[in-house]
Amino acid sequence: MYITTTIPYVNARPHLGHALELVQADVLARHHRRRGEPVRFQTGTDDNSLKNVLAAEAAGVPVRELVDRNAAAFEGLRGPLDLSFDSFIRTSAHPGHRPGVERVWRATAHDLYTRHYEGLYCVGCEQFYPQGPCPDGHEAPLQPVSEVNWFFRLSRYRDALLDLIGGGRLRVEPAARRNEVLAFLRAGLDDISVSRSAARARGWGIPVPGDPGQVVYVWWDALANYVTALGGGDYERWWEREARKVHLVGKGVIRFHAVYWPAMLLSAGLPLPTAIFVHDYLTADGRKISKSSGNAADPVTLVDAYGVDAVRWWLLREVPRVGDADFTEARLVARADQDLAGGLGNLVSRVAVMVGRFLDGHVPPAGEPLAEVAEPVHEALEDFDFRRAAGAVWRLVAEANKFVELTRPWQQDTAGRERSLGTLVHACRALAVQLEPFLPTAAARVAAAVGGTRLSRSEPLFPRLGEGRAP
Repeated sequence: MYITTTIPYVNARPHLGHALELVQADVLARHHRRRGEPVRFQTGTDDNSLKNVLAAEAAGVPVRELVDRNAAAFEGLRGPLDLSFDSFIRTSAHPGHRPGVERVWRATAHDLYTRHYEGLYCVGCEQFYPQGPCPDGHEAPLQPVSEVNWFFRLSRYRDALLDLIGGGRLRVEPAARRNEVLAFLRAGLDDISVSRSAARARGWGIPVPGDPGQVVYVWWDALANYVTALGGGDYERWWEREARKVHLVGKGVIRFHAVYWPAMLLSAGLPLPTAIFVHDYLTADGRKISKSSGNAADPVTLVDAYGVDAVRWWLLREVPRVGDADFTEARLVARADQDLAGGLGNLVSRVAVMVGRFLDGHVPPAGEPLAEVAEPVHEALEDFDFRRAAGAVWRLVAEANKFVELTRPWQQDTAGRERSLGTLVHACRALAVQLEPFLPTAAARVAAAVGGTRLSRSEPLFPRLGEGRAP
């Protein structure tokens, strides 16, 4: 499986919304690797946006300096968030990106033409709108633009896209987003501008082949990263031959990924992705978390304060498949204390203590399994439902804690106690396996606490975050 995230602009440091998509992609990658499947997980940054140029001007620093600094912050999320991506592309620095964009441009030359255009441009979205305000909530007024651009005959691909998406060959999930794309297609497609004047772009970006007065539209440039990052045999392996090519994207960029990108590929005669999973937004006090809104929660700061397990678990356990999720630190703390400290941590601690006290630490044979979670987890992730998948893992925690209360091993005879504790130890070991894609650090601690042939009492696996600290 080839798993990709969107590549964000680097006009500022990453926020929690970026962490959501990265963690979701990481869970998919770890899950499928654990099942023995070959996986390539790719992410990166979109360095060539006008937003980056304007941010550098506002900061009074060279564009390259700002881009390099912020791109490093995005790549640096790997450690704090326990990410396992295989490759990270920067569109201004990857050696294969510019020549790859040029190849895609030339391959679509039969659908490209120039004409004069006038419209209202949102720098935040990097696209034109017929009227304001920006539908995605960017507060800066739309800018009137009048210039000659290159255009792509998007209108030519309406029927093909309706057939691909409506027939399920290009899967768009969830259904509400698929229906949104189909409605957009049925309303008809206009050709789109795919270049900007080099003057308006301040000379930053990839020049249009054969027309240095224009730079390639940043979305055309950025979307190509899914293939340009695949050098040499990687392209054949992961784009031409791979049966499952999955894009994870936010709802604000669905049109680019489910309409513009497949149309570009159809025009160029290249294979298409197979699935596009669309997540909704994280909000704070009902407003979308974004770099420009002033409410951007820093994921690294949150990890420093509460730990990676608490941050990843809130993103996976609380964010619904459909609908925005409102974030507060208090909710993060409450979820971690309830599930991690009170649920999983308490379970593992009780089991280890009872084995040490009643069986001198010797692990008894495995008992009957408490709950089957592997298949429900897999089915949920096949539906791109991370909250349901995390909930399936948590059913095993709930079943095991319930089993402790029902059987009361401390009141059983020797044989009954061994059977009960054998069941509980192996339930905890199963939890370590099933939890790994979601919380790799926590899973490793659980495995260490209940592994081997003898158990010893250990320190609590998870601190109670709400005790003695203010969010």
